[in-house]
Amino acid sequence: MNKDQVAGRVEEAKGKIKEVTGKVVGNEKLQGEGLADQAAGKVQKTYGDAKEKTKDAIKSGADKL
Repeated sequence: MNKDQVAGRVEEAKGKIKEVTGKVVGNEKLQGEGLADQAAGKVQKTYGDAKEKTKDAIKSGADKL
């Protein structure tokens, strides 16, 4: 697991907390920020996943040499 995967998951969790808090207190702006944070976290996590898969593919290719 790399730092982008971890940071993305943390951002998604923070966004979910903001979204739920916004719903509970009736603050649409906070709810929207939470949804945006979740989307940003998902993008960062996906980027981290891609980096990890690339690293693994390179390593497995090098192991075959």
